[in-house]
Amino acid sequence: MTGVPRGDALALTAALVAVDSRNPSLVADGPGEGPVAERLAEILRSWGLDVTWHEHTPGRVSVVARGGHPDGGRSLLLNGHLDTVGVEGMRHPPFTPTIRDGRLYGRGSADMKAGIAAMAAAAVRAHDAGATGAIILAAVADEEWESLGTRALLADGLRADAAIVTEPTRLAIAPAHKGFAWAELTVRGRAAHGSRADVGVDAIAGAAKVLTALDETARASHGHLTHPLLGHASWHAGTISGGIGLSTYPDRCTVSLERRTLPGEEGQRFAAEIDAAITAVREATPALHATVTPGLIQQPNDLPVDHPLVQTLATASRDAGWPAAVEGLSCWTDAALFTAAGIPALCFGPGDIALAHAAEEWVPVDEIHRATEILTRAIHRWTTTT
Repeated sequence: MTGVPRGDALALTAALVAVDSRNPSLVADGPGEGPVAERLAEILRSWGLDVTWHEHTPGRVSVVARGGHPDGGRSLLLNGHLDTVGVEGMRHPPFTPTIRDGRLYGRGSADMKAGIAAMAAAAVRAHDAGATGAIILAAVADEEWESLGTRALLADGLRADAAIVTEPTRLAIAPAHKGFAWAELTVRGRAAHGSRADVGVDAIAGAAKVLTALDETARASHGHLTHPLLGHASWHAGTISGGIGLSTYPDRCTVSLERRTLPGEEGQRFAAEIDAAITAVREATPALHATVTPGLIQQPNDLPVDHPLVQTLATASRDAGWPAAVEGLSCWTDAALFTAAGIPALCFGPGDIALAHAAEEWVPVDEIHRATEILTRAIHRWTTTT
């Protein structure tokens, strides 16, 4: 017995939230996706879906389930991630799903177990309603870190005619989101007693000069760029470390930097922008010793607002009595990986991304139900249209 009635998205959300799936790449004692993947697979099999298990590395698991009719109309892939971030500082029990004031509380409720539940319930409902194309569910590992799950499934040949990633969008249709690029700036100085300005070289002050110059070069390189759904590109310093003590010149300073990119921008350019800032500072301070190390890059996503998938979801929303807005999503999602692989993708799901990773995380119960209804209509319309 699974204890989750067939097609019941609210009960499935609670069942998934009750299983700890913290990402071990983010949290030292995180169990990974194995336990929650096992629970989800059990439920989806009981609902009549064909389920396969994909263990990418030990404990890092994705679940793929299929319904509909693969030899019929167009195929639709629905994607969501099983991993969550940590729970330190949360103001309610993280793994005890609690419904209060029309909200379901718990870690992962908004980001994004409610989305997975809604897409799974919609899949069986659309199947029962006679959807003629293939319906594919991919509940994946590791989106919160490096998207190991989605990357591996795509590399193994997972394909569909289109994809909906059920990240929390407050039931808005989000065909575009920003990308990001990480980099690390390292500035070296010379340690000396705080009274010996003639000997010491302040690495922290040098880093501050580079950041000031980066602000100027960033405005010149992308300050004018904008996107109708996403607004402007941006950069910020995420963390900084350096120094030995109050009365000692710091011999090293390291700053982690992040650039949020717009469609059409290449994240690889961020390192070049930092290099340009270093060069500008060296014109006034030739002795500056600074280097940049590029990090992870994830590209933006951009689907035209008149794309058939956007229009299908918009029609489904109107038919369900919810004329959804079309908006951009500020955060990065696996949708970009699908679009890059030739599978046009957008985001649509219950919950608010502003509550992801928060001390209080919850999802409106009515949004879970409404998302399920809209996705059911969208799946049926997409897969039965040639």
